Amino acid sequence: MFADAPEEGDSTTGTIYVLRSKSDHPMVSENRDLVHKIGVTTLGVEKRIAGAHLQPTFLMAPVEVVATYELYNINQTRLENLIHRIFGTAQLDIEIPDRFGRPVTPREWFLVPLFVIDEAVQKIKDGTITKFRYDPEKASLVSS
Repeated sequence: MFADAPEEGDSTTGTIYVLRSKSDHPMVSENRDLVHKIGVTTLGVEKRIAGAHLQPTFLMAPVEVVATYELYNINQTRLENLIHRIFGTAQLDIEIPDRFGRPVTPREWFLVPLFVIDEAVQKIKDGTITKFRYDPEKASLVSS
């Protein structure tokens, strides 16, 4: 599913991306090293984040890419749902006004250290992720 290069017959189906916001929102700036957007895209990541400062899903602020993982032969929607379910207990509860002043609650931001996200991706790779859940108090993956 993940590799540095596809094997013969593999088809690229997308990329898991992990972003860090440059927002000056107090919740984000106080927890900058923990606040990550985890998503899956079939576009290039740079195309996905173009104009981030204009989109509430990106907290109306520029972002930086902190990790990417290429996907091969996988349903990206199901994978993104799995990742969001694993980290659901750490979903950032934040409301951001869009450019028209309407409140928006982005759902792909989590208070999770980057090393735990990487560990989750490794467990997705080896097929053991369904045996784990994220424990925000321990800031780690624990057995389900």
